[in-house]
Amino acid sequence: MTTAVIRALGALAHEAAHARPGPRCTCPPPAVLADRADGTVVRCGPVVAKAHAAGTDTAALSLRLGLAADPGLAGVLLAPLLVPPAAGPAVSGAASPYLTELHGRPVTLWPYGEPVDAGDPDTAPWEEAAVLLARLHRARPVPVQPGPGAPHVRATPPVLPAMRGPAKAALAVARMRAARPGDRAHASVLAAWRGLPPWVRDEAPAPAHRAHVLCHGDLHLGQLVRHSAPHGAWLLIDVDDSGPGDPAWDLARPAAWYAAGLLPPEVWFRFLGAYRAAGGPAVRADGDPWPELDLAARALTVQTAALALAKSAAEHRAPDEVEQVMIDACARIAALPPELAAGQSS
Repeated sequence: MTTAVIRALGALAHEAAHARPGPRCTCPPPAVLADRADGTVVRCGPVVAKAHAAGTDTAALSLRLGLAADPGLAGVLLAPLLVPPAAGPAVSGAASPYLTELHGRPVTLWPYGEPVDAGDPDTAPWEEAAVLLARLHRARPVPVQPGPGAPHVRATPPVLPAMRGPAKAALAVARMRAARPGDRAHASVLAAWRGLPPWVRDEAPAPAHRAHVLCHGDLHLGQLVRHSAPHGAWLLIDVDDSGPGDPAWDLARPAAWYAAGLLPPEVWFRFLGAYRAAGGPAVRADGDPWPELDLAARALTVQTAALALAKSAAEHRAPDEVEQVMIDACARIAALPPELAAGQSS
């Protein structure tokens, strides 16, 4: 991201933080919280501004922002902030009071939340994440009325775009192929990928019984914050991939880590137990959860390994120890008979 865009994000966050009259500003200089290809986040005091990825479907993002603002999901999803009127015109084709544009990138504003402490894994909020997922998966969103000053939009129920889990897995495999053309290092990852059914590879619609639960779409611990910071309740953030789909996808990353030996069994069972106790519909209430989780966990294993190979190639290095664990897990998946790879969930 260019310095000019980062400065513009900081200025917008500052403007939003001081939209109401109050004491003289004592904010520290804007701070870059993240700067990746999929988005840049800059904080100014209690507000963060996010520039979304180039090529973002702004009509779909507008619907997802409405989801995050839904009062029925208060306490589950962090709600976006209205864009200040002076911020400029809304994004073309996106009638949302929560979306604007800077330097050709769609931009949203959010309250600042305290993230998970990556340096203290023993305090990671696994149970809290599981309960939030269960509440999200059981939700029945209602149409969201536009905020003050927004263009009039007829209050019809929004048709949310599908959860983007399979699409993100397919993009990760494509990124790996582009980064390592003809490289035998990705053979096991591709073999594991080919063993998955077409809908998991984003090549066909999901079966009807796997397509209608409201999902986050990209669950990991980086998607939780405490709001109000630093001692508020945990909330889910980043709705860029949210929508109806297979709720198993939201459990798939920790499931894949557990299966690969990266997540301790006691943590996995705490997470799974909290999800079940909260009435989460992704798995049966007791007994073996893997008939429901198997396909999504395999897909997340492939996605993680593919991104590891793409990233290590771009950085001209070998995969590190953790990355290699996921690549090796793909080799084990690829060695299974096709009927086991599909399981009972296809």
